[in-house]
Amino acid sequence: MIDSLKPGQKVRCTIDAVPRSKGGRDTIARLMRLDKDVAKGLRRAQAHRKRTMNVYVRGGRDWHSRIRAGKNLRVTPGESWTFAFVPQIRADLESVQECISIEKA
Repeated sequence: MIDSLKPGQKVRCTIDAVPRSKGGRDTIARLMRLDKDVAKGLRRAQAHRKRTMNVYVRGGRDWHSRIRAGKNLRVTPGESWTFAFVPQIRADLESVQECISIEKA
């Protein structure tokens, strides 16, 4: 299936099974961040963290208490996302293709 994909083509992926390795789970999470809705949520969360950052004075200088970034996606079976295929992510898709199903959107 991956060989028939063209650059710029919309692809829909669905998680069938969660990989056992942390690297596989991280790869799927990285691929999920290519979805426009997920990326928008991450940008909005980052902007909110910037606006609500705690700034206090310590030793006559401003110090920032930064909030940890939240994760707005879950690598669980049944989750699906859509993105535009680019050749640079072919290796990532091939490395986790036994855990996800890939179809044209």
